[in-house]
Amino acid sequence: MADTDDVRVWLVERGYNNRDLITLKYATPEGDRLFRKELAASAVDADTATAAKDVSPDNLESVDDAATRERYAEEAERVADDHDPGDAI
Repeated sequence: MADTDDVRVWLVERGYNNRDLITLKYATPEGDRLFRKELAASAVDADTATAAKDVSPDNLESVDDAATRERYAEEAERVADDHDPGDAI
């Protein structure tokens, strides 16, 4: 169960790097704060990436670039409109 102080963030980006890690990025609806989760590719299953997460504000980083904030806000809105928070995507 989510803590009452937790912030809901929506999946806005996923990537794969040469260290065999999957990076999931979740942003606030305003796109101004980001939660980043890195997982070993071998540990990722169909239910790992959900449409939204509830995270502690302490785990959020600031998004300083205006264009990135706008892109994250647009994607967060799209995902929120199209999916329930627990949907695997």
